[in-house]
Amino acid sequence: MTRITVTVDGVAYTDEVEPRTLLVHYLRETVGATGTVIGCDTSNCGACTVHLDGRSVKSCNVLAVQADGHEVTTIEGLAASVGATGDALHPVQQAFHDCHALQCGFCTPGMVMQAADLLRDNPHPTEAEVREGLEGNLCRCTGYHNIVRAVLAAAGNSPKAGE
Repeated sequence: MTRITVTVDGVAYTDEVEPRTLLVHYLRETVGATGTVIGCDTSNCGACTVHLDGRSVKSCNVLAVQADGHEVTTIEGLAASVGATGDALHPVQQAFHDCHALQCGFCTPGMVMQAADLLRDNPHPTEAEVREGLEGNLCRCTGYHNIVRAVLAAAGNSPKAGE
């Protein structure tokens, strides 16, 4: 066992973990951050995307020991990371809601986390840049139209659904 200390959504956790434990399993099973979804366990789908020190990573492709001494933001802590309180959502979460950018919701946490990282680097992307920026995140239900629309709306580049 290896002792790690990780800050998850602003709270420090110190735990003993098996060195082979994936970050996604640590977050879900030890920390209780079940909004981080286990999708493929092969880094293909992106459903498990979280932010590690502010950058998006697929948590099924990172060992928990690699996060030792680092900060992880999950979908549960995303709104608070921009100062939102109470029931307020992160602008990307709000845009996903407003633009109906989900069907089953399985990919949504990873899509939102990837989109937030994309907008951090490029606050005013084109549609093509959004599509490229979301390439590593798969949705099996939609044609991505409303997902792209939501990211553009969060960036202020597109009207919300129904407008």
